[in-house]
Amino acid sequence: MSEKQAAPLGSLIYGLDDTPPPGPALLAAFQHILASIVGIVTPSLVIGGVLGLGSEVPYLIAMSLFVSGVATFIQCRRIGPVGSGLLSLQGTSFAFLGAILAAGFAVKGQGGTPEDILAMIFGLCLVGCLVEIVLSQFIDKLGRIITPTVTGIVITIIGLSLVKVGFTDFAGGATAGDTLGAPLNLLLGFIVVATILAFSFHANPMIRISAIMLGLVVGFVVAAILGAVDFSRFGSGPIFALPIPFRYGIDFDIAIFLPIAFIYLITAIETTGDLTANSVISGQPVKGPLYLSRIKGGVLADGINSGLAAIFNTFPNTTFSQNNGVIQMTGVASRHVGLYVAVILVVMGFLPIIGNVFLLIPKPVLGGATLVLFGTIAVAGIRILATQEIDRRKAYIMAVSFGLGLGVTLVPDATQQLPDFVRQVFATPITLSGLTAIILSLILPEEASETAAVDLAGEQAEPAE
Repeated sequence: MSEKQAAPLGSLIYGLDDTPPPGPALLAAFQHILASIVGIVTPSLVIGGVLGLGSEVPYLIAMSLFVSGVATFIQCRRIGPVGSGLLSLQGTSFAFLGAILAAGFAVKGQGGTPEDILAMIFGLCLVGCLVEIVLSQFIDKLGRIITPTVTGIVITIIGLSLVKVGFTDFAGGATAGDTLGAPLNLLLGFIVVATILAFSFHANPMIRISAIMLGLVVGFVVAAILGAVDFSRFGSGPIFALPIPFRYGIDFDIAIFLPIAFIYLITAIETTGDLTANSVISGQPVKGPLYLSRIKGGVLADGINSGLAAIFNTFPNTTFSQNNGVIQMTGVASRHVGLYVAVILVVMGFLPIIGNVFLLIPKPVLGGATLVLFGTIAVAGIRILATQEIDRRKAYIMAVSFGLGLGVTLVPDATQQLPDFVRQVFATPITLSGLTAIILSLILPEEASETAAVDLAGEQAEPAE
């Protein structure tokens, strides 16, 4: 591809700098929201449910929508050096779920209240965003350390380590008690999975992109018909709420910080892949100073937006890869559409009643959707690994990294005799497998056929969100 412009994957109706009329712009914006809203709110639902955050969840969901809107505006508008200037949506990252849940359980195990748990999580994420902010200026050098092999291993482990969370909900949820694994729970979960699969192979591309959302809708309707929806949970909370910075306070613990810091390193690489794909689809350069400026600005925006997320009581943000498919499908790559998306998400963020609606979703229905989502994360990691020629060296890096990462997932008590600091760091499968992969990549001798340099734009596959 030339440095001036990459060839778009399909003909564009509106290019990056075009300004569509309000009608087409709103239609494209709603399509982007439909494709991303489940991804934006689900991490808050999962974290709130697993950690028992109860009545705080609707507010957390509202803040996830609010911050996603602000973050999307920054990413698309580009303010100074911050932002890619592409039609790139921001949303809550699934990559942090395992590390955040581990941190939450550490506080909960010490008798912490929901407010204590959230104060710790947001404090860790606020400090952690500095990692990505700093790395954004050296993103072109990271490929020498964070290779496609390392990235593929970590993304795969993220997905596999979360499957237990999804499958627990699939069977009824951690608080289901004697009803865990009840036939009705399993039936609802399977209905959601089957619906998602059916819509994922539909001829209409918009239906394919919205398969997860449609699976949740069908599962909810079936659950309501079968009397499995507890409408009393809708509650009588406020319809309108203002974002309050540091509503839960802030806390920090270095021992449980390192896993979260490591994920910021990985998401910087993910964002590079997402923005590269976005540039290709939008007919923008994927080499040269403009491309590099967009990548650095996009990763910098990722870090700053994750800091804003911590300040406004939600979880780290990242670019959403699924919205690249919406650009390709609609032929609308105009960043002005991102401004419409931002306004809609911000308005939704003032309405915690939306969070109450999502709380009505029965655990098996949510579990069916998250099981597919977490599985696709693992598959995205496998796809990255599949782009590499797996020689003896890479095979051993993968074997040891997967063995240790899955080992602490399956046998968590194996680290209980270690000092607290060491245990809290290495009991997290993502950190253990990632550090193992990095260390082995540095110390194991390369095969003669391996090249020393890594081209981030050409070799990094694009992980799913």
